[in-house]
Amino acid sequence: MRLTVLVDNTALTDRYFLAEPGLSIYIEDGENRILFDAGYSGILIDNAWKMGINLLDLGEVVLSHGHLDHTWGLDALIRLHTEAIIEGRRRTEPTFIAHPDAFLTRSYGGIGEIGCHLSVEELFRHGKVLLTAAPLWLTENLVFLGEIERRFEFEQVPPLGYIYTPDGIRDDLIADDTALACKTPEGLVIVTGCSHAGICSIIEQAREVCGEDRVADVIGGFHLEEPQPGQLQGVVDYFSEVRPAALHPCHCTGLAAKIALSKVADVRETGVGLHLEYG
Repeated sequence: MRLTVLVDNTALTDRYFLAEPGLSIYIEDGENRILFDAGYSGILIDNAWKMGINLLDLGEVVLSHGHLDHTWGLDALIRLHTEAIIEGRRRTEPTFIAHPDAFLTRSYGGIGEIGCHLSVEELFRHGKVLLTAAPLWLTENLVFLGEIERRFEFEQVPPLGYIYTPDGIRDDLIADDTALACKTPEGLVIVTGCSHAGICSIIEQAREVCGEDRVADVIGGFHLEEPQPGQLQGVVDYFSEVRPAALHPCHCTGLAAKIALSKVADVRETGVGLHLEYG
């Protein structure tokens, strides 16, 4: 399995790519090409082009959850594919995979929409759409974890604004937050978006779904920018027990959390341009 960071809050030194507060990761597993999240503004298109990555050849586009910093870049991806059709260029029609709540309207702090601009109906015009709250195997080794069971008290956080459902408006607990897990010879590689469900709960679900306790790496946002009282210590204690071979925390993790995690795990630098290979 190969992984390349297309969008993150920072770019690696001496790698001349664009960065923004968002996340997008390109994954290759055998012949399969998967995009995990799309960032905020569409810079994934320029960054992928500079890296020689063809975003017209994606089998799946997987969304970690519906927030703007992970979904608004879909507009640029759809423009890329639309222009390819107009110009008669070869492309693969992708399958969009997400939790059923990922395309609902969300509001927070007076902002009318912090969710995806696109509805499910609009997305269906550009590819297949598969919404599931259950785990879904994308390849023999790579699995979409589905809705995460929230297992740890220290990871329970307040709602983040409101979500607008067919049954009415409710507090947004971000039930759609999920991740990917890949089985490798070294153990599990877990790819997260923001970990609103709790990074420890995500890892536990990955271990359960995959039947593998070893954790080779965790890369993505850990939602520890401004942790609740006791949350960071709980996460640090958890990682001291799990003992992952490496950690690549980025996006919404926060410097204090990275420093704390570095005391119990091998925390490595992450940013746009990072390329990792496993197995």
